[in-house]
Amino acid sequence: MQKEAMFYEELEGSTVRCHLCPHLCKINESKSGICGVRENRDGVLYSRVYGKAVARAVDPIEKKPLFHFHPGSTAYSIATVGCNFRCKNCQNFTISQMPKEDEKQIVGEDASPREIVAAARQYGCRSIAYTYTEPTIFFEYAYDIARLASKEGICNVFITNGYITEEAIRAIVPYLDAVNVDLKGLSEDLYLKNCGGHLKPVLEAIKLYKSLGVLVEVTTLVIPTLNDSEKDFRGVAEFIKSVGVDVPWHISQFYPTYKLTHLPPTPVTTLREAREIGLEVGLRYVYEGNVPGEGGENTYCYQCGELLIQRYGFQIIENKIRDSKCPSCGATIDGML
Repeated sequence: MQKEAMFYEELEGSTVRCHLCPHLCKINESKSGICGVRENRDGVLYSRVYGKAVARAVDPIEKKPLFHFHPGSTAYSIATVGCNFRCKNCQNFTISQMPKEDEKQIVGEDASPREIVAAARQYGCRSIAYTYTEPTIFFEYAYDIARLASKEGICNVFITNGYITEEAIRAIVPYLDAVNVDLKGLSEDLYLKNCGGHLKPVLEAIKLYKSLGVLVEVTTLVIPTLNDSEKDFRGVAEFIKSVGVDVPWHISQFYPTYKLTHLPPTPVTTLREAREIGLEVGLRYVYEGNVPGEGGENTYCYQCGELLIQRYGFQIIENKIRDSKCPSCGATIDGML
């Protein structure tokens, strides 16, 4: 199904400018923006992926990762093809880059917003997660699903690169409960060369989501030689602290993939160093990702150090939190717990 896009303006002739993400693509007749899924037809911008779900699955919410949002619940996860970044380390590149690398091909199973919400309800999912690729580029689809889901008491979460305009954030926030933003680092050069975007809009999006009351968690994939220095870790930790000490930071292990197969996996010792820096800076919750069984995936009380949630991978072994409180010292543990 083709649907007219939100957030664009008509320019001279049949040209339009998209205002969904900070690329602000100027799109000529019969052409698409950088994402490859928003196309100008006779001066009208259309979403080519509306109702085209390329991936659907029931996932633990911890897989997103969201550790402070209804722990132990499940999320009905959906995606379409396309992305407004071109990250060289993308693990889902076969679908995220398809419209750009495969002759503008759009694939996916027809699934209306009502069908997605019905499926989430059928499987007993606490939330719907817009994930795997970049939810910003299938905004109209996500927006219509989220509005329906919200009416039925089903939460909505974005797993996102954070490359989205303020206008779009403010439109989705009434129906959005949580986000996990992938913050690559604090290097503009890294964003330009590895992702094809800019750093500042991502930082602004994180701050805006937080200020508007959305539960925010941040993930940084640690890629050897690109963003794995002490300076990199400290910079990200300090930024997150400026947004809020209660914002969880997930530091994830990189595995060679896509265009970065020449780089090695991230050593666990590097993840441990980053976690220690995050805690030293003053963040309350810092996690090591993609390394099950190492202990860095557990939630501890920031006040007394009590082990509150013990995890193994995406599985919760034990959860001691009751009424969002630490049972030992009574500290309020942040999030929707």
